[in-house]
Amino acid sequence: MSHVTLVRHGQANTAARDEANYDRLSDLGRNQAKWLGEYFQGTGEVFARIYTGTMTRHIQTEEEIGAKCPIEVVRDARLNEMPYFDLAKLMEEQHGAKVPQDREEFIPHLPLMFDKWQKNELEGVSETCAEFEARTRDALHEIAAGEGRAMVVTSGGWIGMAMRLTMRLDLTAWAHACLAIENTSLHRIQPLSTGLVLTQFNALPHLDTPERAFARTHI
Repeated sequence: MSHVTLVRHGQANTAARDEANYDRLSDLGRNQAKWLGEYFQGTGEVFARIYTGTMTRHIQTEEEIGAKCPIEVVRDARLNEMPYFDLAKLMEEQHGAKVPQDREEFIPHLPLMFDKWQKNELEGVSETCAEFEARTRDALHEIAAGEGRAMVVTSGGWIGMAMRLTMRLDLTAWAHACLAIENTSLHRIQPLSTGLVLTQFNALPHLDTPERAFARTHI
């Protein structure tokens, strides 16, 4: 049966405060991806198609996973993350909401930022919420319509938007989905004649052992 497996990239440079410095895997992020690749190999998972965004962390994650594919990997900019750092900076400058420094600060910040973004109440954005939603929808449906199993290596915000489109989530639920998504987690979507169906969310089978509990990360 054909399905699409979404993979969030491994842990990136968590100390960064801008996209350019964030966009590379940490040593732990590389290990997370390698372990995921070992899991796929051990279960005999084979993908007919593999896609990534064009961001460094997406490409590095796919390379560390090392999944076999009969055709060339597709690098598609539509799979890139939302412009999070730019949005967070505009939120601070225009609405006085400080940029989060840890996951606990993300919890109230993310739905507020999404609300302002969706309502076009952030001036000077590089991409509107509607534009991000449109490119996510276009890429997701195009990949889901292809032949054979597909793996897509992307970012948490993109996966969250894919969940919103698939599950028809409201803004708060969308933000909560994004907050839950862990590094190198698996999310599976199955295309049916009536639409797309979510069959797996935030799975971490390659880290689901006591000795790897330390390797579960959100940021």
